[in-house]
Amino acid sequence: MFRLLRHLSSFQIISLSFLALIGAGTALLLLPVAVRSGEGAPLIVALFTAVSASCVTGLTLVDTASYWSPFGQAVILLLIQIGGLGVVTMAVAITVASGQRAKLLSRSTMQEALSLPQLGGIVQLLRFSLLATLSIELAGAALLYIAFLPDYGPVESLWLALFHAVSAFCNAGFDLMGDRSGGSLMAYAADPLVNIAICALIVLGGLGFLTLADLYKHGRHVRRWSFQTRAVLLMTVLLLFLPALLFYYGDFSGLSSGRGLAALFQSVTARTAGFNTVDIETMTEPSRLVLVLLMLIGGSPGSTAGGVKTTTVFTLFVALLSLLRHRRDLECLSRRISLETLQDAVAIASLYFLLFFAGTLLLSYGDGATVTDAMVETASALGTVGLSIGLTDRVSTLSQCVLMFLMYFGRVGALTLVYAFSRSRAVASRRLPQSKIAIG
Repeated sequence: MFRLLRHLSSFQIISLSFLALIGAGTALLLLPVAVRSGEGAPLIVALFTAVSASCVTGLTLVDTASYWSPFGQAVILLLIQIGGLGVVTMAVAITVASGQRAKLLSRSTMQEALSLPQLGGIVQLLRFSLLATLSIELAGAALLYIAFLPDYGPVESLWLALFHAVSAFCNAGFDLMGDRSGGSLMAYAADPLVNIAICALIVLGGLGFLTLADLYKHGRHVRRWSFQTRAVLLMTVLLLFLPALLFYYGDFSGLSSGRGLAALFQSVTARTAGFNTVDIETMTEPSRLVLVLLMLIGGSPGSTAGGVKTTTVFTLFVALLSLLRHRRDLECLSRRISLETLQDAVAIASLYFLLFFAGTLLLSYGDGATVTDAMVETASALGTVGLSIGLTDRVSTLSQCVLMFLMYFGRVGALTLVYAFSRSRAVASRRLPQSKIAIG
């Protein structure tokens, strides 16, 4: 097995590691002990749940709270935690914890998994990532425990708090609330503690470990922040509050209480988390389109979130501004973005758009869903979000397989899969003659 790994690229190892995690999760969820009825889950249910948990999405075919036993829920939680941090990251962490030294292949693979610019300092970043994950999840669980305690017993509140804290930080969106007040976290739509705790966990998980480490190291010294950190924070603030204003003055104008919390929560959770405190089926079509856009954008590189990533949208936006200003260089925040970065951004956005378009057509034609509903479900799977308009458990098995592929693609990443199946990334030594074509 180790000989085989030596012949695989970092991108192939990352792609295969998630497949291995999905396979192991499916096998565990097929066990009779994983289901409350004790009869065992159908293959499609176990596989879909394993894919959704491993890819930290949150789409489900069955209710997690009532269908899966405590053992099954524990398996789902483990898949979420490993899938959120990354299989390679967890494997390297175990290697380092056992006293062994991470080899060059492990370091280079982790570099790709966390979207790091260089190999140096990877082990230090790994230690920070694990410590930050543990600290943030425990802090979030403590706040949620206080909120859940009046409604549940001490033991059940502890399990609910831990499960939802991990699910929120890993941007998974799995919940154990069942049909209580409509499902997900709708029972706590006006609870400030639950809303703030879940939103904070989602945002911190979606920033990326490289950004968190930079903020931890330099604190409030903005000038010392890296260019990526400033770009990530700028996009995060814009994508949180602009949609929240649209929701506040649009869909939620009729709410008597908790209007601001509902608007902010839906803006936060749409960027790959999957929880909801209002029924998204009742939202207007313009708001659903905003949700689709947020789901496709997702979080930041090297985070637990999916989507095309905030830095991709940032790069495309800077390119647009440069074009409008007749500038050849992509300049923003006193820095210049390289042409290679722009090429990657265009490639990623194009691949996501093509898959989003194809998935929407399939659900709309094959299962008779409206275009808007199909867009929401497809964007939710591709962006590893988990928000559902109610189609996932009603579409055909073929469409469910398509949704599973979209979840896998969204979690592993567009460029990772492309490079995993390409024979070489080497640039040809000769260059063909250059020609121009009319654009626009």
